[in-house]
Amino acid sequence: MKALVCTTPGQFDYCEKDKPVLEEGKAIIKIKRIGICGTDLHAFEGTQPFFSYPRILGHELAGELVEADAAEGFETGERVSFIPYFNCGKCVACRNGKPNCCTDINVCGVHVDGGMAEYLSVPSASLLHGEGLTFDELALVEPLAIGAHGVRRAGVQKGEFVLVIGAGPIGLGTMEFARISGGNVIALDINNERLQFCKDRLKVEHTVNALSPNVIEQLWEITNGDMPTVVIDATGSQKAINNAFQYMAHGARFVLIGLQKGEISFNHPEFHKREGTLMSSRNATREDFEHVISSMKQGLVDPKTYITHRVNFDSVKEQFESWLNPATGVIKAIVEL
Repeated sequence: MKALVCTTPGQFDYCEKDKPVLEEGKAIIKIKRIGICGTDLHAFEGTQPFFSYPRILGHELAGELVEADAAEGFETGERVSFIPYFNCGKCVACRNGKPNCCTDINVCGVHVDGGMAEYLSVPSASLLHGEGLTFDELALVEPLAIGAHGVRRAGVQKGEFVLVIGAGPIGLGTMEFARISGGNVIALDINNERLQFCKDRLKVEHTVNALSPNVIEQLWEITNGDMPTVVIDATGSQKAINNAFQYMAHGARFVLIGLQKGEISFNHPEFHKREGTLMSSRNATREDFEHVISSMKQGLVDPKTYITHRVNFDSVKEQFESWLNPATGVIKAIVEL
């Protein structure tokens, strides 16, 4: 089969690899769609923290089920996706219902080879039914589940102001699920085109440019002097994360979906007097994936909103680097096989 390998930062190479053979407890998927996400872009740049090379990228995937062992209820030929976080099932996190942060987790396309290939073998236990969704829609389930998990971590309540920092694909999905949870969403980004996208396509009422000299004043006015009771970072920018502590209301929750390599820095007395809560949000659980699929089926989320670029698998190598450039306007690129 044909595969695309990120051999070193900044370098892709097509190669021929053996097609996977069926193993006990595994399933083989014929890949039809690959979504390109920030993790892939950061891996290509060499800025992804949990990464080694060479690696086949790709974990936002949809395809046809070719073969499966121990996959009760699934049928050969059906449209599927899967949960790309392979957990041990034994550690303290797994035993406590948090397989998304397993101590020995293997994320497809990060710790182990992913789906930029014609076929992929995955644990049968990770399979997700297509539920009548298209391949495009199924490839968008995983990134939307990341945002849905962050919103669930925050415990967003109806009517409260939720500040989402970063209007990339993960941030946009976070905004959607904050809205579905009843939150009043505020989008914060440095890119006016992205903020306009939030207004036009996601119907986000409040947007603020993070480069404005009066961000705090704008948030104060939007929230009637309260400031946001939920702040969610989806940038992975150290500066953005550190700045965001000053945007918290008293009693607020700050959830970090974005990931960066450096240290978090904030004023302890300012955080302490707010009795703030700081949480990380890693990956997502089956509950989040099912919530996303259900929301899609109900028409609460239209994943096609996010797809701005589309390319054939044979053209990924020449096109990929351009998606690092904000000028291309890419929100979500989809690879077709």
